[in-house]
Amino acid sequence: MILTINAGSSSLRFSLFDGNLNQIYKAHIDAIAQKNCIYKAYYDKGKEEVFAIKVKDHKKAILFALEELNTKKLIENKNAIQMVAHRVVHGGEKFKKPAKLNLSSIRSIKKLSALAPLHNPANLAGIKAAKKALPKSTHWAVFDTSFHSTLPEHAYLYGLPYSLYKKQGIRRYGFHGSSHKYVSQRATEILKQKKLKLITCHMGNGVSIAAVKNGICKDTSMGFTPLEGPMMGTRSGSFDPAIIFHLAEKKSLESIERIVQKKSGFLGLSTLSSDVRELKKNMKSKNTTRCFSLFSYQVAKLILSYCAALNGAPDAIVFTAGIGENAYYLRESICKHLSVLNVRLSKAKNKANASVISSPASSVKVLVIPTNEELQMATEIKALS
Repeated sequence: MILTINAGSSSLRFSLFDGNLNQIYKAHIDAIAQKNCIYKAYYDKGKEEVFAIKVKDHKKAILFALEELNTKKLIENKNAIQMVAHRVVHGGEKFKKPAKLNLSSIRSIKKLSALAPLHNPANLAGIKAAKKALPKSTHWAVFDTSFHSTLPEHAYLYGLPYSLYKKQGIRRYGFHGSSHKYVSQRATEILKQKKLKLITCHMGNGVSIAAVKNGICKDTSMGFTPLEGPMMGTRSGSFDPAIIFHLAEKKSLESIERIVQKKSGFLGLSTLSSDVRELKKNMKSKNTTRCFSLFSYQVAKLILSYCAALNGAPDAIVFTAGIGENAYYLRESICKHLSVLNVRLSKAKNKANASVISSPASSVKVLVIPTNEELQMATEIKALS
């Protein structure tokens, strides 16, 4: 069996797969070490199980997860788990594919924490806890950045002194790699074409767009950090960096960072919520229409810009993740800006979240593909074992 683990600063998400890569259990623990810590499991055709628990750290969270798998008789014992795939956000330029977790690779991931101080340390906490709880399993790191390691120099460099790239690694890295890779592969299966020019739109609380040609990533919207690109749930997305200097005259850098990371995006612009579902309930509000209009325009503008990366119009545009898979009204709004590509949607199929939502008259196929980053992680480490 294969276990996938995604450890956040105060969360642990995991999935269990059998030897044929069938996902048989999925759960997460949120608010580790806090009073409102909960366990939420998904199984049996969409059924959910939610209850409060008390776990003080990632070690206890891993042990609790394994106990749940054992109690539900999904594993005979922990030795049934032969491989563990750990999501690691930042692999820098070093890791272009999954890496077996040993002293050397763990040391390298720790060094890369300088590039992802909010993510890699949390990922390492999960790795440390899981390796101790599952000493006989083979542990692998799967990196968010690896799918984007194929970006050409002109796509990953910024117009900054070259020495900042050479000495400090400041460049575009890209994130959500497992999701972009998974949906781009599924698109080839759905359209029954191996060679495709795709633009994949991962739109959840975090948002990133990627240009993928024949399975190879050519450009992506997230950059040195996940802040770049269209606006997101609470992140500002791209903006004039001189605004930071202006704000710094009266605010600390720490408070500015909180603004752009936690108080901007859908939350900041709408002044209502970071959740698109909540905003949808207030569609007549000027705050909501302002927010949705800006977001749709930003995504469409990126899609059109990626025609340069693909050397032509895409064969298909793929929407995925929470917003991409469900917010039909935002997909419609985005595609209205793409008339230059003769993108046309079927209103009925779009509202039904069908796999192919474009009309026969559309020059570009438009797809809705549910992402499965856990399956992608499990598939990759199985192929390497």
